[in-house]
Amino acid sequence: MELVSFDLCPFVQRSVITLKCKDVAHKVTYIDLENPPEWFLATSPLGKVPLLKVEGEVLFESAAINEFIDETTGSPLHPVDPLRRAHNRAWIEFASNLIVAQYGCMLAKDKTTYFEAADKRDALLTILEAQLRGGPYFNGSVFALVDAAFAPFYSRQALTEELHPREKLDSFPKCKQWSDTLLAQSYVSSSVIEDFPERFNAYFVASGNFLHNQT
Repeated sequence: MELVSFDLCPFVQRSVITLKCKDVAHKVTYIDLENPPEWFLATSPLGKVPLLKVEGEVLFESAAINEFIDETTGSPLHPVDPLRRAHNRAWIEFASNLIVAQYGCMLAKDKTTYFEAADKRDALLTILEAQLRGGPYFNGSVFALVDAAFAPFYSRQALTEELHPREKLDSFPKCKQWSDTLLAQSYVSSSVIEDFPERFNAYFVASGNFLHNQT
């Protein structure tokens, strides 16, 4: 399997986590989304990553890619019970909205815009906090695809938590515990490029965002 990626993309990271967790042989091809190669534009229906190349086919959208990987390799990471599986799928979509809200915080150029974006993100975290039960994972004791969906959010939040008090998860103790559990797993910590913290911070410093450029 070949995964086509942008080196900072959280949605690609979901699929890398799944591949690593299930110990699936794969390679990752990185592209520059600001100057994508012609072959990528010709094969990506939405012009986005991730793409998964497998057996002459191209799959897109991280949720679909992860389900394919899960259904065709090893023991399933999705719940067996249909109701619980549908419940997890819904929360995977919720995770996508949370990542988008996080991105809004990262791109905010000034304090007012940042606080507006942080309010939207924290409103989602409040909903998520109420959903979580005993842990340590979303469904309890077993890592699942829904955990892979949320892990990129927590990976990035760990890099911003010292930049501003609003970035800390102290007000969301269940989310914080879940974050600590996920980030301690090797298949999560190794799912990003080696110099990810430096590249991540440099990207947003260059964008002129509020968090990295407070004066």
